[in-house]
Amino acid sequence: MLVFFSFVTSNFLLAQQNKFEVKGSAPDIYVEHVVTPKENFYSVGRMFNVNPKELASFNHLHFASGLNISQVIKIPLDKNNFTQEKDAAANVALIPLYHTVAAGETLYRLGVNYNKVSLASLKKWNHLTSDELSVGNQMIIGFLKVDKTQSSLATENPMANAEKTPEPQVEKKTEIQTAKPVVSPPSPEKAKPVEEKPITTAIQTSNSNTIVTNNTPDFTKGYFKNLYIEQTTDKSLVDKSGNGSFFKSTSGWQDAKYYCFCNNAGAGTVLKITNNATGKSVYAKVLDAIPDISQNEGLLIVVSNAAADALGAGEIKFDCVISFAKQ
Repeated sequence: MLVFFSFVTSNFLLAQQNKFEVKGSAPDIYVEHVVTPKENFYSVGRMFNVNPKELASFNHLHFASGLNISQVIKIPLDKNNFTQEKDAAANVALIPLYHTVAAGETLYRLGVNYNKVSLASLKKWNHLTSDELSVGNQMIIGFLKVDKTQSSLATENPMANAEKTPEPQVEKKTEIQTAKPVVSPPSPEKAKPVEEKPITTAIQTSNSNTIVTNNTPDFTKGYFKNLYIEQTTDKSLVDKSGNGSFFKSTSGWQDAKYYCFCNNAGAGTVLKITNNATGKSVYAKVLDAIPDISQNEGLLIVVSNAAADALGAGEIKFDCVISFAKQ
């Protein structure tokens, strides 16, 4: 019975460890491991590519005391065994590491919390075609690096080297290269936007009973115009005035999908942004709060450079008004 129990327990614990969830907060992040029979600091260290004495120290354990079956220990993630790069040496296996999405978390915030990994990488690793996240989803945020000749995880973990598997093509990615304002580049000729299913929105004007029906998406001011109409219909509007700036992004130049950062509206809210100098307006979806760095101090909004170009903003900062539905 004892042999049978040990066999079942060992296989159950191994199944538990086929998927590792990252815990802690950067830079002190780790995963947990449940000790199985015959394991010690040396064998666990080889498994996770960690120095055995550092492993004991990280867990505040005496190295000479050894480990106990079913004991839960923390495996530190550092430059030796944690990576967010695609390429790996021939003798290295990459084991996906996961984060479970909590309420209110956004793709951008997830990237910032885990070493500022790019949105493009997060979307590629997790086969995402949009920036939307669902609470409870497990997102790959990086990889555990282990030696194929030393670690049993390289063969026992079915997710090893998942990043090296060819992945399907997804939509054009929105990648923030830097939050520092830059001079807006000349706008390339816009291609015909991708068609989507018609959306019917009924709007009752405040001065009459006239109903205006919009049956097709309007790309003239942004891909998200109809979503703005949906969010603001029958709701009070909030108007804010202040300075805007912009960040470099690949999004919006071809399909008018404009994005922005704003402290006054939550992620997913669509804002109408008007440049007071030119009178031009666009509609942009909020990704997250404005990054807390010195060059963004005092800004009302930071938009993608494609949106800034559509607004006719020729300077690093521009005077603008934003409008959105009151929460």
